[in-house]
Amino acid sequence: MNQKKILLIDDELDILEILSYNLEKEGYDIYTATNGNEGIDKAKDIIPDLILLDVMMPEKDGIETCQELRKIKELQKTLIVFLSARSEEFSQLAGFQAGANDYIVKLIKPKILISKVNALLQLTSQVSDNAKLIEIGDLVIDKDNFRVSKNGQQFLLPKKEFDLLYLLASNTEKVFKREEILEKVWGNDVIVGERTIDVHIRRLREKLGINTIQTLKGIGYKLIV
Repeated sequence: MNQKKILLIDDELDILEILSYNLEKEGYDIYTATNGNEGIDKAKDIIPDLILLDVMMPEKDGIETCQELRKIKELQKTLIVFLSARSEEFSQLAGFQAGANDYIVKLIKPKILISKVNALLQLTSQVSDNAKLIEIGDLVIDKDNFRVSKNGQQFLLPKKEFDLLYLLASNTEKVFKREEILEKVWGNDVIVGERTIDVHIRRLREKLGINTIQTLKGIGYKLIV
């Protein structure tokens, strides 16, 4: 039993029922709300480990709700993941800029969603509280606000690039094997090409000018302080 609390905020009752059933089977304590205002009140009361949040809702939409949740001190460690039918790039960017940790399109199959939820909660349980804000030289990675800066310059990274950078920075003493990176960043049920990690590493080096991501050929990667 995981004994972690998940709050579901969605105005579609059938979605709440399906998600509650599948997540309860995994051993999570599930709470629900049907609009943003109710969700904020419940979040303050239960302090969940994870919030699954819809975008389009009455009274207060998901973006506004996420912004309000991120202002609450007691919820700074809570993961917020959008689960929405809207798949447009601007919707996803708005979600991340509002403070979300991830954005999932509702067409996702229940088993894959469960896998993502498990991976997110497992990863955060392995990272210390101090690692929410990681500073390595002039590089600053703000997990809560999904921001990366170097020498004061802000960078808006795509989700996978941010997750990859954050994973490597979370433990600079560790060599992250390729299979571990794939599992924690892309998930077990997502099929990607074998060169996917290499491409993302190259893009990070090009954008941020990082020359401290060391490649251990045939093994994985390590961020050197």
